[in-house]
This record gives sequence, structure tokens and C-alpha cells, in this order.
Amino acid sequence: MKNIGIKLKTKREENGLSIDEVAEDLKMRPSQIISIEEGKMEDFKDVFYLKYFIRDYAKYLGLDGEKLLDEFNEYLFDITSKIPVNLINEAKKDQENSNKVASPYTKEEKNKLKVPKLVIILAAVAVLVIVGYIIISNSNHDDFKSNNITYNTRR
Repeated sequence: MKNIGIKLKTKREENGLSIDEVAEDLKMRPSQIISIEEGKMEDFKDVFYLKYFIRDYAKYLGLDGEKLLDEFNEYLFDITSKIPVNLINEAKKDQENSNKVASPYTKEEKNKLKVPKLVIILAAVAVLVIVGYIIISNSNHDDFKSNNITYNTRR
């Protein structure tokens, strides 16, 4: 993976492009470009997206994207062929137990805030009741209604 990153970085520098320019043109974050160039595959949530980032980045720089993808696939094969069988079996069991695809290369994002839906609904109802009360109480105190107003009808 580092060899691919070195090729991409060298070509980017030969073209006189900055990381920010490349990131903007490819609609990627600069940190993603840096991770690809440094060969940090673990910085990506899924290898599937990384493959397309590499291909698009290579094409953008004028390199053969398919050739680099083949090189990346060979790198992946070398890594995956070294995965112990017990980890593969565990991934299969996890996949059977859930509807999600289990892969040792896919990171799951954890929900940082778990608020039950009932709490959110109750809070929304409470806000609506308070707003309704304020609107109704203000509409009952109409400042234009007054019994003390006298009209001068003489002319």
C-alpha cells in the first residue's frame, strides 16, 4: 500500500499540485489524500471506498488507475490470505446473526448518543404545550379592547 501512496505522491508533486487542490478537485478531505499517500489503509472505514479513491486519484494525476487498482488488489490478497481461519469463521457467524455484512476490514461507527425515542417525543410534546399556552394566553389579553375609550363624535 505504501508503494501505491509513494507513486501517487510523487506524481502529485511532479504535477505541482498541493494536497488541498487535489482534495478540492476530487471532493475528498485533505486527510484522506494524506492517508492514501502514507499508505494508511486503517484510516478508511471500508476498503471498498478506498479502492475507488485510489482509482480516481490515479486518473486525476494522469496515472493508469486500473493498474494501480490491480496492484492494490494484490496487496489486499496478500493481507487477506494471512487472516486466520478462526477470524473468518467468527465473521461468518456474526453475519448470520445479523443483517449487516461482517468484514474484518469494515469499521463500525458507534452511536455516541443513545436517547430513547420516547424521551425525544415527550420533550417535543412539552415544548408544543408550552408554546401553545403562551400563544393562547397572549391572545386573551388584547390591548385594543378597552371599555375606557371614548370616541369624540362631535364635529
